[in-house]
Amino acid sequence: MSEHVVVIGAVALGPKAACRFKRIRQDAKVTLIDRDDVFSYGGCGIPYFVSGDVSEANQLRSTAFHMVRDEPFFKDIKGVDVLSSTEATSIDRANKQVHIKNLKTGEESVLDYDQLVIGTGATPRKLNLPGEDLENVFYVGNMHDAERIKQGITQGKYGKAVVVGAGFIGLEMAESFADMWGIETTVIEIFDQILPRMCSPVLARMGQLHMEEQGVNFVLGQTVSSIEGNGKVEKVVTAGGEVEADLVIISAGVIPNDKLARECGLECSERGGIIVDEAMRTSDPLIFAGGDCVIIKNAVTGDPMFLPMGSMANRQGRVIGGNLAGHDEKFPPAAGSWVVKIFERAMSGTGMSLGAARQAGFDAVSVMLIMADRAHFYPEKDMMTLEMVVDKATRRVLGIQGFSAGGDAMVGRINAVAAIMKFQPKIEDVSNLEVAYSPPFASAMDVLNAIANMADNALSGMNHGQGPDIFAEYWADRESGDYCFLDVREHADAEPFLEKYPEYWHNVPQGEIPQRYDEIPRDKKLVLVCNTGGRSYEAQVMLDALGFKEVLNTHGGMAVIKAYGVDI
Repeated sequence: MSEHVVVIGAVALGPKAACRFKRIRQDAKVTLIDRDDVFSYGGCGIPYFVSGDVSEANQLRSTAFHMVRDEPFFKDIKGVDVLSSTEATSIDRANKQVHIKNLKTGEESVLDYDQLVIGTGATPRKLNLPGEDLENVFYVGNMHDAERIKQGITQGKYGKAVVVGAGFIGLEMAESFADMWGIETTVIEIFDQILPRMCSPVLARMGQLHMEEQGVNFVLGQTVSSIEGNGKVEKVVTAGGEVEADLVIISAGVIPNDKLARECGLECSERGGIIVDEAMRTSDPLIFAGGDCVIIKNAVTGDPMFLPMGSMANRQGRVIGGNLAGHDEKFPPAAGSWVVKIFERAMSGTGMSLGAARQAGFDAVSVMLIMADRAHFYPEKDMMTLEMVVDKATRRVLGIQGFSAGGDAMVGRINAVAAIMKFQPKIEDVSNLEVAYSPPFASAMDVLNAIANMADNALSGMNHGQGPDIFAEYWADRESGDYCFLDVREHADAEPFLEKYPEYWHNVPQGEIPQRYDEIPRDKKLVLVCNTGGRSYEAQVMLDALGFKEVLNTHGGMAVIKAYGVDI
């Protein structure tokens, strides 16, 4: 009798594992189970279906050659049997059986297995708020929710939307409402920044301001206490006030679906999620698991990590498929690479933000650089802001995040670092990282090399200063007389600020410092400013050599100051 592999869960990981195994073992029988009647779809594409960028729901279930991944597709094309609308109710490891129930007929039965895969995914985190059950409150947990939201939008039912949670899905949903449909949209977040834990407050502020320019409102640092309405949602109540809404999306993260695994005695994390090894094998050698229901290893810290991403699930599925067939494949530790599109900008990162690194116990610092993503003389270019996080003692790169209009160009840089994170790279590994060069695509000294060089200079004490957040504090305290804001650009660039702030703004072009340094006060903190931070760094080195004691270079210069929203 041929081997039978049963796969529980058919959204991302399950189909990849099932089809990979079946390609290797054509003689084996594979059964794929899912409790929904809509399966094998790209869940990460839901915000783009809601926005209209993806016009039909079936496009998220279709292959590149326009075949819908339904039961006949898997049977005829892949040789895999699918039991949809079927729930796995329990796993009997002793007898190697999965107990199942047909959710349409109520019929219960048993499937024998030789090997088993658990790909049960994750469930949206419930906030258990009063009013959660009102009409037009959604968690966007599946395609059915997405289709109901899209139907209501196209029928003109929604004029005001509230999104609870400023993570990836929350921001993408907010963009889809405000951009494509003109719905008045407010995002409420319990933390005081968007993308908490993923990037620094400075980059988060840049992203938030860009979204505000496009019409999205933000309520940060507030918890939602209730959702109110008469049958249908009418408003969202926070500790600080009320926001009118006829549509609410709750996007407060997800919880791994580990109930089946936990109940049958597989090792699970106390915080949720199935424990697997590098082969994606559970504590039972005949059972594999992957995707949004498992815990993997963090490439930066070595600690367990929950990382629910479709890209992870697909790669893990291939590893599992090979190992089901007797291969010895490993899934490496992950750095947690991400990217999110927000209107005309993108934010991306890999590894740890500065706050996350310090919380993990690293003696970490970060540097920020803004620079053209192509040769400065090439006519078509975008400015890219990168922030690199490094460990002081070891010079190890702990993470890098970015914000840019040229999303593809920035993601390429982030991906280059992501690829080496499992090797624990140091600053010099990125400083000397080889990238493809031609003026239409990069600078001769690429922005990625440049920020690593900046980190090197910062650790050696050559480049010292602050980002736009600290500059904003200094500027707000300018009347104290403790600071001299020194613009080291040419006079024409500095002139508008000299006229507007004659008491506080001063100008000595960087090239004139050797001849004019006597004009610069030595009893104040010198806050240096240029366009992007390059000339102010050169000026800082000069002034250090001339004996000035407190010289602070503003990283990113006026470009980052403006992007951060400093009122100047």
